[in-house]
Amino acid sequence: MKASSGDQIRVRGSHVGQPDRCGQIVAVRGVDGEPPFLVRWEGTAQEVLFFPGSDATVEHITPS
Repeated sequence: MKASSGDQIRVRGSHVGQPDRCGQIVAVRGVDGEPPFLVRWEGTAQEVLFFPGSDATVEHITPS
């Protein structure tokens, strides 16, 4: 999984009825766009170092 700062990350809910968790990738700490990512999660100002699993997807955002 590769990402850039500004991309969105989505983690699928792990239980029925649990919503997906979404956030913005603030910084990429791995080599060549690889994890870990510093993520700011929606609904909170919290930024955490995140190592995505198979339930995560990256939505690449292209600057306009």
